[in-house]
Amino acid sequence: MSFQVPGLPWGAQKKLWRGIEGVFCAAEYVWGWVAPDPKIIQGPGAIAKIPAEVAKKGGKSVLVVTDANIHKLGLLDKLEAALKEVGLNYVIYDEVQPNPSIENVETGLKAYKENNCDCAIAVGGGSAMDCAKAILARVARPRFQVKTLGKMVFMVVFTGLVPPIKLDSFLPPPLYAVPTTAGTGSETTIASVITDTQTKDKFPITDPLIRARYAVLDPELTVGLPTKVTSTTGLDALTHAIEGYTNIWYNDKRFNDLGKEAIRLIFKYLETACTDPGNLEAREQMLVAAYDAGMCFTRGGVGYVHGIGHRLGGLYHIPHGLAMSVILCHVFSDDFLGPYVQEELAELAEVIGITGGTASERAHKFMREVRKLEDKLDIPYGFAEIKDEDIPIIAERCIYETNPTYPVKHIFTQKEIEHFIATHIQLKDGNDKPQYLIDKDW
Repeated sequence: MSFQVPGLPWGAQKKLWRGIEGVFCAAEYVWGWVAPDPKIIQGPGAIAKIPAEVAKKGGKSVLVVTDANIHKLGLLDKLEAALKEVGLNYVIYDEVQPNPSIENVETGLKAYKENNCDCAIAVGGGSAMDCAKAILARVARPRFQVKTLGKMVFMVVFTGLVPPIKLDSFLPPPLYAVPTTAGTGSETTIASVITDTQTKDKFPITDPLIRARYAVLDPELTVGLPTKVTSTTGLDALTHAIEGYTNIWYNDKRFNDLGKEAIRLIFKYLETACTDPGNLEAREQMLVAAYDAGMCFTRGGVGYVHGIGHRLGGLYHIPHGLAMSVILCHVFSDDFLGPYVQEELAELAEVIGITGGTASERAHKFMREVRKLEDKLDIPYGFAEIKDEDIPIIAERCIYETNPTYPVKHIFTQKEIEHFIATHIQLKDGNDKPQYLIDKDW
């Protein structure tokens, strides 16, 4: 929720947003996290261990949330066999779209209720996990529609959850999150991103209570991923770590260290996971990297890469990971956010062995290494899909999502964001690079 006040001068509006961020920050440290970190079940074949855990916790009937392609590829086979062996009832909802919609959530909720489910297993990328979180949020808050939940900032605040009220009475049913891509980090996050197909926009449901109880990191499930999905989801995880680390206010040393570790692992293992797709070590370490990056941005927030990228998914159906991969280096360039986060980028440079020189020099070298990695993975430099008339909409909605939800280090005006999109992300006249890069070495 943006907390925009019509007619309020820009300077006062920014102060309001910073004040709200300060309140959120204070609340984090006073209350702590009201839901624990997801418990990790890790290793080849880990998906088959879920049913025994469900049964041990008293579960009787399970909603499996996934998409048709994952179901068709047989990635649920081990899970189904284990569910039958333990004797659990289950129903598979496999209609989740790449950008899960309100309609997906409502259909999944209907399946949950009709089969008397008491927990859910999400198998897939961020779409399946986000859809499952939203379904369970609707189970826990049946009076609120999906769009309403997206406007509430933290359901925990609006349902009166303050100590010493018992937490269990407010928790959604348990979610077991099984990522089949190494990137979104949705198995760790307190957010679920849903698409409104009527407005062609995405919005987050944000609340510590909707986090998965279990994160199941099974490298065997990612072996068959297309190279482009492996690369772009891996770079999505890199985006999470960089944005979470460079934001202000929220992160402490523990979460920043997780972001650093994610960056180290991604630079070490992502290219191998793409070129040697059967390498289980690389696949498993990328799942760990995605988890660590997810933890970093769950506490620290994301920023303009996501604020702009979500719009491209909603308007043009551009896959989330691809949008993040393309926009990342542009946002942290000298022409946008880069000058404001040089010290933080310089610290991240040291993680991948860049030392010496000024903070500015190390920051530049770090972002050049990011782009070199993207070049190896054939990541494009922009999007021809972006229409001139859509740019003001993208910028306005970016501001609406970003402030004060994400504690970015500098708040840009709508006109500044519009100019940035037009000159850095939009491709025109058949060029494969934005205009500012045509005659410039990245």
